[in-house]
Amino acid sequence: MTAEDDRVWAVVPAAGAGTRMGTEVPKQYLPLLGRPLIEHTLERLLSHPRIAGVVVAVAAGDERWRALGLAGRPGVTTVTGGAERCHSVLNALAWLLGQGHGGAWVLVHDAARPCLSHGEIDRLLEALAEDPVGGLLGLPVRDTMKRAGAQDRVAGTVPREGLWHALTPQMFRTGALHGALGAALDRGELVTDESSAMELAGHAPRLVPGRPENIKVTRPEDLALAELYLRQQGGSTG
Repeated sequence: MTAEDDRVWAVVPAAGAGTRMGTEVPKQYLPLLGRPLIEHTLERLLSHPRIAGVVVAVAAGDERWRALGLAGRPGVTTVTGGAERCHSVLNALAWLLGQGHGGAWVLVHDAARPCLSHGEIDRLLEALAEDPVGGLLGLPVRDTMKRAGAQDRVAGTVPREGLWHALTPQMFRTGALHGALGAALDRGELVTDESSAMELAGHAPRLVPGRPENIKVTRPEDLALAELYLRQQGGSTG
């Protein structure tokens, strides 16, 4: 294994407006325990000893990002995001490729997942260290799954065996993921996560068990839950 192959980078797409939160402020900047949510997320990544740096993709002219102390912190690089998550990730990967990191592992993590633990990162890195494709954190589905039809009537029951909730980080080689995302966009596929792009490219990413606390803040009630988990963790990244 070369020194380059052993380096791990993180990409955080943070150019979205978070419209489902119903707030004027994008969700990544909403207050969480007295700090913008994204600060909790980035510190979980930056404090991990294996992560060489974080590339954050933000909207053009994002003054809220510029006002954060983390924006100028060593190890943090800012790139301009795009219209969709996949465009933002692609721009961040292009920066890494320009720096010669095409063979490095990259962890793509949601800006709105502030409760990620170092233990989860460790588990992902260990499970995928020698994997030819890469993979993602996930949680096996425990509930009975229903498919909705017209007027939200149940159209069928979906067997939960083999079903997982996809989480982040999602971990792939920089060059391979850049190629897969670019190919998906060329075909008009606006993939919603990085694994989907790799799947379209013919790969089968590996699922690695994550933790239920690694929630994505999407709706107002999620903020209270994230606060509860962070308080329980007591500021610990483990």
